[in-house]
Amino acid sequence: MDIAAQIEAYLASQAEPKRGDMQRLHGMVMALQPTCELWFLDGKNSENKTVSNPNIGYGRYTIKYADGKSRSFYQIGMSANTSGISVYIMGIDDKTYLASTYGAKIGKASVTGYCIKFRSLKDIHADILEAAIKDGFGAQKQ
Repeated sequence: MDIAAQIEAYLASQAEPKRGDMQRLHGMVMALQPTCELWFLDGKNSENKTVSNPNIGYGRYTIKYADGKSRSFYQIGMSANTSGISVYIMGIDDKTYLASTYGAKIGKASVTGYCIKFRSLKDIHADILEAAIKDGFGAQKQ
């Protein structure tokens, strides 16, 4: 199954209203970056053990580790969790930026160094989430 089909199957597997929210978010990200690379991570490690929730990823950036090694990963990610949806914004060097810039404005969400977690889209200001996602895509172009 190709990545687009995996993403569609993952979105379809979610119960409403989470499915609709995730489909709207997927559409939002694709409208912002229509030609971005798509990722689908099933949440399993090399031993086929579940280590995380499945993730949809958008774009590409390079993670650089302290030991000098690096690897490619997505810039923006999205996954369902037990209480709602998590949006991951990778590659912003200042780990206080998301919380200080968007935390007070976004609505009912938890905002950390790279994750915005919320129960449903109706609980947040989607335009603020969209601005944070744009920042994530822009962070690697600087």
